[in-house]
Amino acid sequence: MHTQNTRSASPRRRLFALLAGAAAAIVLVAAIAVALSQRSGTDAAPSPSATTDGLERPAHWSPHRPGVHLTPEKDWMNDPQKPFLLDGVWHYYYLYNADYPDGNGTAWYHATSTDLVHWKDEGVAIDKYANGLGDIWTGTAVVDEHGTAGFGEGAVIALVTQQVDGVQRQSLFVSRDGGYRFESFDGNPVMENPGVADWRDPRVFWDDAAGHWVMALAEHDRIGFYTSPNLRDWTYSSDFVTTDLGVLECPDLFPMAVDGDPDDVRWVLVAGANGAAEGMTTGTAYWVGAWDGERFTSDGAGHQWLDHGPDYYAAVTWDDPRLDEHDRLASRYGIGWMNNWAYAGGFPTEDWHGGSDSLVRTITLSDEEGRATLHSEPAAELGSLEGEAEDLADARLADGETVDVAVPASGAYRLRLDAASPAGELRVKVLTGDGSFATVGYDFAARSVFVARDADAVADPMPEAYREVRTAAVEPEDGRIALDIVVDASSIEVFAGGGRAALTMATFGTSGARGLQIEGTREPVAVTSASLTPLRVAPVERESRR
Repeated sequence: MHTQNTRSASPRRRLFALLAGAAAAIVLVAAIAVALSQRSGTDAAPSPSATTDGLERPAHWSPHRPGVHLTPEKDWMNDPQKPFLLDGVWHYYYLYNADYPDGNGTAWYHATSTDLVHWKDEGVAIDKYANGLGDIWTGTAVVDEHGTAGFGEGAVIALVTQQVDGVQRQSLFVSRDGGYRFESFDGNPVMENPGVADWRDPRVFWDDAAGHWVMALAEHDRIGFYTSPNLRDWTYSSDFVTTDLGVLECPDLFPMAVDGDPDDVRWVLVAGANGAAEGMTTGTAYWVGAWDGERFTSDGAGHQWLDHGPDYYAAVTWDDPRLDEHDRLASRYGIGWMNNWAYAGGFPTEDWHGGSDSLVRTITLSDEEGRATLHSEPAAELGSLEGEAEDLADARLADGETVDVAVPASGAYRLRLDAASPAGELRVKVLTGDGSFATVGYDFAARSVFVARDADAVADPMPEAYREVRTAAVEPEDGRIALDIVVDASSIEVFAGGGRAALTMATFGTSGARGLQIEGTREPVAVTSASLTPLRVAPVERESRR
C-alpha cells in the first residue's frame, strides 16, 4: 500500500508507504474501522441471544471484536468522514482498503444509521483508481440543497483528495441516489495542485452568512481557506499557519456557542496534529477564534487538544440539522479514529486489522477560567445500549488495597465513579484472561487523569510510544474527581471532570475471563457513587447491498 500513503512528511502516509510490497512492514501500519463487510451478498451477522438481552457476545466473534464500536468485518479502514443527514438517515463514510495487506489504495466505504449507535453496512460508495487520478482520500460529502453545483437540488456532492504519482489534487464526485454510489465528475480535478507536497483533506461547508461554500484544506504547517459559489470553482482566501505541530491533516471549522449562550459564538478550527514537541503523541488539536467568511483569526490563546489519549486521530464533528439554530450552536457530535500511526499494524487481530472508531461523542464549548475549551462526553444515544446499572458499595482504599468488580459477559460496560484523596492515586485496572491489564487512574497530587497499557497481548516489538503513559490535567471539584469510563473488547475511553478531559486508548488483552479492579495507592482514596452498567452488543446489519 503505497499510493495513498506517500503524503510527504506525514506520519500516516510514510508508514503506509512501507506496506507497499512487504508483508514484513505490516507491523508498522494498519488501521481501524467499522464492523462492516466489503463484499456484496454477505449474510446478516447473527444477533446476540435474545435471552441475554444483548449482554453476551455472538459466539462466532473473535475475542477482540468490539461490541459497541464500529470495526471492519475484514480488511482495512482509517479516516472517518463527516456524516450528513438525509431523510432521517445518517450517512457515514470511512477510508477502506479491500486489498490490505497486499494491495494499496483506499476507497470510501459507506454505513448508515438512524441513531448513531446501530449501523447498516452499505458497501463501497466511491471506488479507488476509477478515474485515472489515483485512489480516494479524505474529504467531505455535502447535500447540495439548492443545486449550486449544477447536478440538481439535493444531489450529494463529495469533494475528496486524490493522489497519483505523488501529486495531491481535489476531485468532485456526485451521487444521484442519496449518497449510496458516486460518479466521478468529468471535469476532475476541480482543484489542481499548485506545486506543494501536502495539499489534502478538504473540509467543506456552506457559510450562510457569507453566501458561499468554504473549504478548509491541510497544507503542511497551515490550513488554507478557499471559497466557491458552486463546489467546482474555488478561490484562495487566506491561511492559518501553525508551528511545532508537524504536518497537519483532516481539518474542520465550525461555530459554537460558549456554554450555550447564543450571544457568545466562537469559531473552532480543528486539525490532526503531532504533539511530540510538547510530550504528546499524534492527536486532534484545535484553536478558538473568529471567522469572517474568508479568514480565521485565533483568539491568541494557542492550541488545545480535544483528546489527551494516544488513539484519537482524524476526528470529525457535525451538528444535527433538525435542531433549531440555538441547539445546533450549543453542541455537536464527534467521532475519531482509535489508532495511532506509530503502531497501527501491531494489533493482534486476524479477522480485521487496526482497531475501531471511537464512540460518537457530544462536543460542547465552555468557559474554563476565561478560556473557551471544548468538552466531550459519550453521546446520549449510547444510553439505548445500556442495561441495568449495578451500584457498587462505597469504599475507602488504603495504600495497595483493592476491590474486585465483576464485569458483563459482553466485555462492554460503563463504569462511573467519584473519588477523593488528599494526595493519593486511584487506579482502575481493566483485566483480561491471563492477568494482563490496562490502567485508568487519577493522581490527586499531580491533579491529572492518566491511561496506561501496563501489560497486554499486543505482540512485541512495539515502539516506546505504545507503552508511554498519557495524562491530562483536570482539577478536582470540591476535592473530588468524577470519572466516566467506557470499556469495550479492545478499547478504553475515559471522560474526566464532566467531560473537561477525554483520553482514548486502544488496548488488546487476551481471550478468556475479564475483570475489573479498583485500587488505592499512597494515601487512602475514597470511592463513592460508583456504578457499573453493562452495554448491549450492537452488531452491524449486513444485508445485501446496493
